[in-house]
Amino acid sequence: MSEDFSKGKRGPVVKPDPNKVRITIRLDADIIEYFKDIVHEAGGGSYQTLINDALREHIQVRDKGLEKTLRKVIREELKAAG
Repeated sequence: MSEDFSKGKRGPVVKPDPNKVRITIRLDADIIEYFKDIVHEAGGGSYQTLINDALREHIQVRDKGLEKTLRKVIREELKAAG
């Protein structure tokens, strides 16, 4: 019994998310291993998605810190002017 792949199409079965960009990046081996271990302990998933989530969380925390600093500076300036 042989399979007929004459009508098969090349490429991914599932279309990639259009908001995702394919890149090549070099990360330390221990960083990759850390995220792969988390995925393994969870019973599956994507370590790349975890890295993406960690980067997004870092950006959000950093932005909140910047917002907090700006609010503090503005309050101090308004107090000094008033």
